[in-house]
Amino acid sequence: MTDLILCHVPTRREFLHHTLWSALALWAAPTALWAADGQMHIVRKGDTLIEIARDYGTTVKAIKNANGLRTELIKVGQKLSIPSGAQVATVSTYVVKKGDTLGLIARHHGTDVRTLKRVNHLKSDLIRVGQKLSVPSGGSAPSNSAALAPVIAATDKIRVDSSRWKYIVCHHSAIEAGNAEIYGKAHLRRGMEHGLAYHFVIGNGRDSGDGEIEIGPRWKKQLRGGHVRKTSVNDSGIGICMVGNFENHRPTRRQRAAVNELLDYLCSGYVRSNVEVTVHKRVDLNHTLCPGKYFPYGDLKRFA
Repeated sequence: MTDLILCHVPTRREFLHHTLWSALALWAAPTALWAADGQMHIVRKGDTLIEIARDYGTTVKAIKNANGLRTELIKVGQKLSIPSGAQVATVSTYVVKKGDTLGLIARHHGTDVRTLKRVNHLKSDLIRVGQKLSVPSGGSAPSNSAALAPVIAATDKIRVDSSRWKYIVCHHSAIEAGNAEIYGKAHLRRGMEHGLAYHFVIGNGRDSGDGEIEIGPRWKKQLRGGHVRKTSVNDSGIGICMVGNFENHRPTRRQRAAVNELLDYLCSGYVRSNVEVTVHKRVDLNHTLCPGKYFPYGDLKRFA
């Protein structure tokens, strides 16, 4: 006797219902896997794929592949999947002490404020004594101590009159290319007697190292600057130029670490105790946008 197999033939409504939920399940699966496998970054104003990749220790190509992007165009509010393994693991806990700021903690541990805030889910820079912070290690934002070494070596060979330097003025180059040698030749062609107008130039990885601090002859010979319009500030002001156009993007993490270490070093005894750490547009009012809207102005507040 042949067994009778009863099959349920679905109605049109049942078929459509099943098809819809199957499609939703397939659509939701990658999202669930993505959330478990990697992490999410919500694009903020000023973000670029290059900066996001640097922040998470990955590459633009990896982010594009993870999100199916054909170009580097992104928009504010867009959610990006960051490839798994991109962010270094948190390996230590730091207890906030009196006088600490996120900037000081970040520099001490070779990271940056943005990473600390992201890891600890902080919405502002406000921290309190006794608060425990998770501190990432190993490459999220590399320490620039090696970049500062040439500055220390060069400064040890000269006599610095700390009472002379009343200002430290930060600039951007407003172009993406260049280094101390290139700018120095350009300034000579413009009739500047001592060439390079700045005392220091911090590279962006194109014509000098990313975060490399180049020392100009004006620092080595302790000469006045030529980096602003005000004669009084040129006479007593140290000029630091970061390569890049910060009207369009932020400096690289290495550049930011380098300028902070350089500022801390100069203020440790090579300038007046009441030195004014400022930027070009605050010296030459209504004349320039330098160093651009994406310069990390908040880093200078500790010198106020």
